[in-house]
Amino acid sequence: MAWNEPGNNGKNNDPWNQGGRNQGPPDMDEVFRNLSKKLGGVFGGNKGGSASDNSGGSAVLVLLLVVALLGWLFSGIYTIKESERGVILRFGQYHAEVNPGINWKPTFIDKVLPVDISTVQALKTDGFMLTQDQNLVRVTFEVQYRIADPRSYKFAVVDPDASLRQATDAALRYVVGHSMMDDVLTKGREVIRQNTRVELESIIKPYNLGLEIVDVNFRDARPPEEVKAAFDDAIAAQEDEQRFIQEAQAYARAIEPEARGRVNRVMQEAEAYKQQSQLKAQGEVARFEKLLPEYIASPQVTRERLYLETMEQVYGNTSKVLVDVKNGNNIMYLPLDKMLNQNGSAAKTAAPEQRLTLPEPRSTDSRIDTPRTDSNRAGRG
Repeated sequence: MAWNEPGNNGKNNDPWNQGGRNQGPPDMDEVFRNLSKKLGGVFGGNKGGSASDNSGGSAVLVLLLVVALLGWLFSGIYTIKESERGVILRFGQYHAEVNPGINWKPTFIDKVLPVDISTVQALKTDGFMLTQDQNLVRVTFEVQYRIADPRSYKFAVVDPDASLRQATDAALRYVVGHSMMDDVLTKGREVIRQNTRVELESIIKPYNLGLEIVDVNFRDARPPEEVKAAFDDAIAAQEDEQRFIQEAQAYARAIEPEARGRVNRVMQEAEAYKQQSQLKAQGEVARFEKLLPEYIASPQVTRERLYLETMEQVYGNTSKVLVDVKNGNNIMYLPLDKMLNQNGSAAKTAAPEQRLTLPEPRSTDSRIDTPRTDSNRAGRG
């Protein structure tokens, strides 16, 4: 029956349901049939459909696919910092390692785990430990480390940091247990620090934790509170000993160069005196060689001149003057030293210079000489 045939004015056969009689929910089977027909038309089905309906559905589907593909591509862009390395997991299994920068991964296929390999981390452990001489000390130790191998750090062990903490505690207890208490508390700390580092590296090496030990520090070591005062006194005495030793060494280093300088100066003065004596002796020899021909030519004059020169040198070094008066036994001593001292003090007070004028000898034959008898004069001639 056609929809416009008589019978309730044809409204029962209205394909668009304009009559308003069917107000119930739509039939789900019908909805799914219509949707399958449309999809079939898009993918080449529904040959009887029009070409315009097929092209419109295809364009919408292609647009959706393009948008989804672009979203998938952009979602795979990620950045690795300069201090990090990226560990790529493909379907949950290790695949590769990426360097810092902008990278891309296929979303839902790869997963990237950034690992910081530049930051130095610190791990501290402390506790009461037993020494070799059966004493109890409380030791605080610190380990500085960083991640060297991201793959091993992520997958070699469950918790690398906890494993390192346990290994540090074991290494420290082993070294302290083989050391004396005095060494742990005072002078043996550096040795214990080095031995602990060597022992720690040997312990963690087989586990391949992916960690690198940067440094270890012996923070503190102290005895139990009951005996702390006695050990503090012992430590203070050892520190005083070291201070005294260092002061003595510093004093020795300061005195030694001065002593060496004095030795060098004495040696140089001795060498200079040696050369001076040699040159003086050579000069005397040369003078004697020049004087000998004159003495041979005129012995009397030469002896007289030598005598006068000698007396001049002798009297030039004394502050007293002896005057020998001819035909007289009186000898006059002039206190020239006191007069010179008075002249010197007067000069300091800006007084005019005073000169001592000696009386001229009575005879031209008088001369300055040492006191001697007539027999000495006669014998000298």
